Amino acid sequence: MTAGALTRARVAVFGGSSGIGLAAAAAAASQGADVTIVSRNPERLSAAVAKVPGAVAASVDARDAQAVMAFFDGRAAFDHVVVSAAEAQAGPLRQGPLAEARASVESKFWAAVNVAHAARIVPGGSLTLVSGMLGSRPSGGATILSAINAAIDNLARALATEMAPIRVNCVSPGRIDTAWWDFLPADRRKELLDRTAATLPVKRIGQAEDVARQILSFMTNGFMTGSVVLVDGGGAVV
Repeated sequence: MTAGALTRARVAVFGGSSGIGLAAAAAAASQGADVTIVSRNPERLSAAVAKVPGAVAASVDARDAQAVMAFFDGRAAFDHVVVSAAEAQAGPLRQGPLAEARASVESKFWAAVNVAHAARIVPGGSLTLVSGMLGSRPSGGATILSAINAAIDNLARALATEMAPIRVNCVSPGRIDTAWWDFLPADRRKELLDRTAATLPVKRIGQAEDVARQILSFMTNGFMTGSVVLVDGGGAVV
């Protein structure tokens, strides 16, 4: 990808205040895009904008369909929109309250639906969703998250025909070293990520920037739509 590949492109990143979303926002800005970072957490939003030169902030809860609609109604159409917003919880379905499962669906799946429903994107522009490897390799240790990710994979495929000529794709990350793992004690987190790295063909854990590179490819490759791309260090083949 050449420098300035997204010069003056208007890019909105939902969930752009941390992790994969923040990496995608920074990567787009580095290629010349005018980036709007969208998040419901004011503190993280302020910190994120400070890290991405030229980015502007928008405080929006992607779970709120009316708030998402108002965000797009008040702005010119974007060239590219990314949805990485999620606070989904992992764990077996039967060991947690149903309210927690519903909250995960609202946070990750319905946030993507709300943005897809309201997004104003120029023809030939792109919408990129973020799912996860559990969509294709479901686990009883993360039942609802497995179902959500599979739903997002198929949402992207269906939207690619519904929204054409806007292009819709999905990146499905493997295990990535982001703040999502902060719920674990530091020693358990390190042990888990080190063990994962040892099993992967690439022999390292994924970083948010690895996923961001694929998101930028979706933006800049005008011949990609309806694709779900694994970025998992080879996890699917071991």
